[in-house]
Amino acid sequence: MSGSRGDGIEEHQDRSMIKALFWDNDGILVDTEGIFFRANQETLSAVGISLRWEQFEEISLVRGGSVLQLAEKPGTEEFYKLRDKRDALYADLLTREPLVIEGVRDVLETLKGKYLMGIVTSSGHEHFEIIHRRSGLLPYFQFALTMKDCAHFKPHPEPYLKAIELSGCRPQECLAIEDSPRGLASAVSAGIRCLVVPSRFTKGGDFTGASRILNNIMELPQSLQ
Repeated sequence: MSGSRGDGIEEHQDRSMIKALFWDNDGILVDTEGIFFRANQETLSAVGISLRWEQFEEISLVRGGSVLQLAEKPGTEEFYKLRDKRDALYADLLTREPLVIEGVRDVLETLKGKYLMGIVTSSGHEHFEIIHRRSGLLPYFQFALTMKDCAHFKPHPEPYLKAIELSGCRPQECLAIEDSPRGLASAVSAGIRCLVVPSRFTKGGDFTGASRILNNIMELPQSLQ
């Protein structure tokens, strides 16, 4: 894992320019990655395929693909049927457990009114709505971009390019907060800096190019000073 933890004058000046914070959703605001893995694992198990975490990490968290391709070719009717079963199971699992990551609510309260804030996620809109129906987090944000809002998903830069446009800020005035290599790649490709808070599922990832790597989300307010 690599990234800058510089505390020099130049970096402090750069941080003082930040006007907009773009937050990833899964793994940053809410703890859903393990639940999504379980939904994929159970769906594939039903068709005789044993999904390992290492496969899920590489295909889903690093490349931004679908592990369902291990069973069916993407774009086929069989693939879509399998995806529908996985999505229904994931939606059901999301209603059963607390999801908001510890410290997130306090951090958002601290940053409220100081920055324009948006959520930038490649999650499906239906699942996003289920998650935030009971999270209480959406009032902290000025906008949210989900899968339905983009033709391309992370690691493609389009989600963050749209966020920059919506914010009305210049790229150098924006900062992304991510937990995965594909999210970092998306932000950097869009020309904005990215601060990484690895989750328990992504802490072994390659975060080369991150402006800073934090141990947990509670360190964010101090890192912006």
